[in-house]
Amino acid sequence: MEGGSVRPGPAPGSFPALFPPGLHGIYGECRRLYPEQPNPLQVTAILKYWLGGPDPLDYVSMYRNLGNPALNVPEHWHYVSFGLSDLYGDNRVHEFTGADGPSGFGFELTFRLKRETGESAPPTWPAELMQGLARYVFQSENTFCSGDHVSWHSPLDNSESRIQHMLLTEDPQMQPVQTPFGIVTFLQIVGVCTEELHAAQQWNGQGILELLRTVPIAGGPWLITDMRRGETIFEIDPHLQQDRVDKGIETDGSNLSGVSAKCAWDDLSRPPEDDEDSRSICIGTQPRRLSGKDTEQIRETLRRGLEINSKPVLPPIHAQRQNGLNNDRAPSRKDSLESESSAAIIPHELIRTRQLESVHLKFNQESGALIPLCLRGRLLHGRHFTYKSITGDTAITFVSTGVEGAFATEEHPYAAHGSWLQILLTEEFVERMLEDLEDLTSPEEFKLPKEYSWPEKKLKVSILPDAVFDNPLH
Repeated sequence: MEGGSVRPGPAPGSFPALFPPGLHGIYGECRRLYPEQPNPLQVTAILKYWLGGPDPLDYVSMYRNLGNPALNVPEHWHYVSFGLSDLYGDNRVHEFTGADGPSGFGFELTFRLKRETGESAPPTWPAELMQGLARYVFQSENTFCSGDHVSWHSPLDNSESRIQHMLLTEDPQMQPVQTPFGIVTFLQIVGVCTEELHAAQQWNGQGILELLRTVPIAGGPWLITDMRRGETIFEIDPHLQQDRVDKGIETDGSNLSGVSAKCAWDDLSRPPEDDEDSRSICIGTQPRRLSGKDTEQIRETLRRGLEINSKPVLPPIHAQRQNGLNNDRAPSRKDSLESESSAAIIPHELIRTRQLESVHLKFNQESGALIPLCLRGRLLHGRHFTYKSITGDTAITFVSTGVEGAFATEEHPYAAHGSWLQILLTEEFVERMLEDLEDLTSPEEFKLPKEYSWPEKKLKVSILPDAVFDNPLH
């Protein structure tokens, strides 16, 4: 871990006056669970983040948990972070906003790793994993919620493991803590395989977490990560698990309302010589930037992802949030593009919204593979889905006819506001696109570049190599 060291943690109960109240509050919850381990091993940032260090978490404590044989819970290592919440209350890291709301970002991370036979000390790699997630939160100011997924694309411990992504859920043992600086909850990282991540994207994270809880080898009731697990829940119980996911997708649709992506769009109806017109993003020119107001509205409405440590991190983008928690709503055929203030997104008055006659959408292969999910899991359930570019200011939002607050309409299905494009698709057209895009679900048979076209709809979609999007003149 960069700039970190492992040492026995202090015993805060012996000299509480020396401990910042936020830190002391979390230690109290740890002591409740582990009274026999008052001095756990810790990974600590030598140079604290608030002094210019690279690691946002001041400490990660590591406990030995004996599990619960009666519940078929194995012995494991339990990791707890310190630093996403406000430990100090003096504005050195987090703005102090009072004791009634969330402390800092409102949560700390935990992780439960199955203890290997003969292992006498906890591995330290989970601490660096937690630091990576914390860097994402600090840099993006996007918080995590139970049910979120993180697309990591690499074995979590840098081995050959199939566990290469993460879901997040409430820690099964740690209770929310009230500190003088606000409330702290505990979100547990759960390692999952690629197939399980894809199922969470197509359906929802909570549904997959419930399936993992029913399979002891895949996590069990406390969702313990076993890096040696070689089978997915769909291989362990092929028919039952896949049937439950398929039924869930059909009934509920997908809770994933957007991702960060490599994407771009062009206005094919724009005259090439019309350089001064603001109707499009043009190849070879600087795209028009989203206004500050637009950016904030998209951010409130659609939580953005970004890359960390060269690994794409694609958390779900929630349409609505209240006090940092998911605002779970019953599945509905009517969705809306609304911010936390429940005000529909109104385009900034200084940049006009313009209707486009014909558009060309461009995605890399990973982003393109999510188009069927966007259509089947979102639009057919009356919802919306957004791609936010990680290489520029571009945003592409697909909306169904049931979405309120959109500036694309059935009469003008392609509409742009700055570099934010909205595309309204009717249910009939969605069904047709799903048939035409069926091969997107078989990436092993895919050869790039690939183009799909619906001339009568004046819509074209291209799937292109990653390198195209890494070139600023794409």
